[in-house]
Amino acid sequence: MDTHGPAPDLAYYEAVPYLLVMESVERHGEWLRRAEYPELPGCVAEATSAVEALEKLERERLRLLRQLWDRGAPIPVPRPPLLRPKPSRSR
Repeated sequence: MDTHGPAPDLAYYEAVPYLLVMESVERHGEWLRRAEYPELPGCVAEATSAVEALEKLERERLRLLRQLWDRGAPIPVPRPPLLRPKPSRSR
């Protein structure tokens, strides 16, 4: 993100590709799918299917981003990916 340009709007944060983690967890003898955006504290959803967990997580992500935006709180943005060194060319 360019710190010298205009501040990003909410749509900018809604388009950020946050890291998504999906795992199976057992709750009281039942297996659930747990989806999470670890870069967004508390942004977690569980459901019996992966699709349902992802749908619930997306709603939670948008709700959380809106809540942070409305409060004027900082919105976490993932660090940029590490750059790979350019391969050296042998002559």
